[in-house]
Amino acid sequence: MIKSLHRQTLEVKRKLGTFLISKNICYGLHGYTTSAPNNFHDYESLKKLYNPEVPKYFNFAKDVLDTWTEREKSGKKYPNPAFWWVNDRDDEVKWSFEEIGHHARKVANVLCGPCNLQKGDRVLLILPRIPEWWLVNVACMRTGTVLIPGTSQLTAKDILHRLHTSKAKCVITDDSMAPALDSVAPKCSFLKAKVLVSQHNRHGWMNLGELSRMVSSDHECVDTKSNEPMTIFFTSGTTGTPKMTEHSHCSFGIGLTVNGRYWLDLTERDVLWNTSDTGWAKSAWSSVFAPWIQGACVFVHHMPRFQTTTVLKTLSHYPVSTFCTAPTAYRMLVQEDLSRYQFQNLKHCLSAGEPINPEVMGKWKTYTGLDIYEGYGQTETVLIAGTFKGMKIKAGSFGKPSPAYDVQVVDDAGEVVSSGTEGNLAIRVKPQRPFSLFTGYTDDPERTAQCFRGDFYLTGDRGVMDEEGYLWFVGRSDDVILSAGYRIGPFEVENALIEHAAVAESAVVSSPDPVRGEVVKAFVVLTPAYKSKDRDQLTIELQKHVKKVTAPYKYPRKIEFVEQLPKTVSGKIRRVELRNKEWGRH
Repeated sequence: MIKSLHRQTLEVKRKLGTFLISKNICYGLHGYTTSAPNNFHDYESLKKLYNPEVPKYFNFAKDVLDTWTEREKSGKKYPNPAFWWVNDRDDEVKWSFEEIGHHARKVANVLCGPCNLQKGDRVLLILPRIPEWWLVNVACMRTGTVLIPGTSQLTAKDILHRLHTSKAKCVITDDSMAPALDSVAPKCSFLKAKVLVSQHNRHGWMNLGELSRMVSSDHECVDTKSNEPMTIFFTSGTTGTPKMTEHSHCSFGIGLTVNGRYWLDLTERDVLWNTSDTGWAKSAWSSVFAPWIQGACVFVHHMPRFQTTTVLKTLSHYPVSTFCTAPTAYRMLVQEDLSRYQFQNLKHCLSAGEPINPEVMGKWKTYTGLDIYEGYGQTETVLIAGTFKGMKIKAGSFGKPSPAYDVQVVDDAGEVVSSGTEGNLAIRVKPQRPFSLFTGYTDDPERTAQCFRGDFYLTGDRGVMDEEGYLWFVGRSDDVILSAGYRIGPFEVENALIEHAAVAESAVVSSPDPVRGEVVKAFVVLTPAYKSKDRDQLTIELQKHVKKVTAPYKYPRKIEFVEQLPKTVSGKIRRVELRNKEWGRH
């Protein structure tokens, strides 16, 4: 399908002179436009400026994307395409908003026609970073079908779980995942349509490219209420069975204004490259909603695997102004000789997914001159907290609460604790629940109810708020280690370990101890240069190192050297697996 899209694609440059106005409703900052830099005098001003309206009906494809299209048709000239896709073979796709709409309307007609889907039906989408992924996203919005993204790293067992849990009536994937789907499809009688994105046909599958060429590009977007379901993300399963996290049309479609306007600091002149996998909420955050709300260009490099040299060359050769990636990626990038590259267009770097090491932030700034602005959020939310442009950066802190939420640190009873006191990171939901919070865990009211305590939604993370309102991550609620009366967050120990040249990666969990109840244990992956070193001597050296870097009581009394760490399909370390192993749980 990509080749046919190449032939149809025209390069249209665009520039939007307004922030986000659809009809007479402004979704965002009243009276502010993207033609001016997003400069704020102080944090309190930033909070006061955020005042989005939520209408009764809202559909991102209609109220945002179609509005940009109309402005393009009015003769506006724009500096960048709305969507810019490249790969390692020098293939390239550039779409204007008008072209995105043209192709997405065709896909919408495929969903409504050959696939026979109705509003509210669920669609499981498993595709890598190819243009069709974005078209299906928009097509699902247009048809009112509920999108369920999944990563291409899912196994057949994972797919079967997602299908059975969601009762999805349609699945869309490519050649690489089709065999896994075929192996489980006979167990899913509710599955009505299997759609393949491929240059080839497969028995029992409809071909998206062929069908798209046959259908009309005329499609009337359905009316969707703001609170109707738009998408479902399965959580990463870091601490248990993945849950279906449901978001409405407004929670992401309007709520992610706070990400694009404040944290990503985007204008219509920016080109944003977010490296997140297409199966996770961060891809919706920064590869769909936040940039297109701001009229910015979504840049995509189709990398089957994260390759540092490819990333650095891409940042050098393309006009990427805003770069967002995971802490693990930055750790890999700073190991390269960054002096060989020049990032002439890069001006804003961000990190999310899990806390980033201050040492990595320092190295990145030394080589590039750019700070890394950390953000914190969840599948269940938009940006919860972040370091925004103009704010002082405190290494190790992920910043202050975003304007979208009243974020507090509370005890187990839901009472706000004093500054400097560790507690549960929480979002106030009473007397008024934020519209940008997830609707709930689909078909799981019990686990949904467990997230709320008193007036707050509990994130499941532990943290501290200092006297200036900065938030500091301690760890997941069930990752915190209680040893001889001390509460120890794994991240701080991992942070100390990563500073040692021997450590490529580490995971810290509790381990049983007859005297202390539990102690800190570190699972360590060694760098190549240290793999042949004496392990007993390395253990002592690493323990001494941690004692110097952080509070002595936090050092790992046990260290086990491993070849790799167990991770979720999104790349997050599954400490729960290591912890269960230590405690003999199954």
